[in-house]
Amino acid sequence: MPKTYDQAYFDKWYRGAQRVNSTADVRRKVHLAISVTEYFVKRPVRSVLDIGCGEGAWLEHLRALRANVEYMGLDPSDYVVRRFGKKRNIHRAAFGELPSLNIRGPFDLVVCSDVLHYVGDAEIRAGAVEIARLAAGVAFIEVLTKEDDIEGDLHDMKRRPAKWYHKTFADAGLIMVAPYCYLAPSLFANAAELEVPHPNG
Repeated sequence: MPKTYDQAYFDKWYRGAQRVNSTADVRRKVHLAISVTEYFVKRPVRSVLDIGCGEGAWLEHLRALRANVEYMGLDPSDYVVRRFGKKRNIHRAAFGELPSLNIRGPFDLVVCSDVLHYVGDAEIRAGAVEIARLAAGVAFIEVLTKEDDIEGDLHDMKRRPAKWYHKTFADAGLIMVAPYCYLAPSLFANAAELEVPHPNG
């Protein structure tokens, strides 16, 4: 059966007994992403692009921290766009469409949480390059790997090894600086030696 991101899907995985993330889990991720981004851009976060945002679960937590943050969400769900599009500034787009959207950036923070393990290899490679272009500060890319003990929605999940993602993100110009957090290429020159990893240690 093809995967459908309708209300029943979100009710099951985001609100029901099988929910994959609690409100507190999401809040911690938002705090992490905001803190790391602001550490590197040296000012409050002003803009966020959320790719594969679902119903926009990050938005209330972002606004609780930065009331005036500009938020734009992208999601392939007709249900999400119909119900939350105008209210939460969510537009219909799948991850694979990202390079063709010609989105005007950059954004201080680009979020792509719990998306890539359902996306094809070529789409990820092209999308990672676009994320690197759009991120002015940090990209928060949460992805589950072959090595992880995974619970939740396993339908159409692609179990790639972590090293595949490390190489793909590095090839796109992104450097990991914290859990799921990747520094935008434009900030590399300003980073101190021990703020970013180096291949030779």
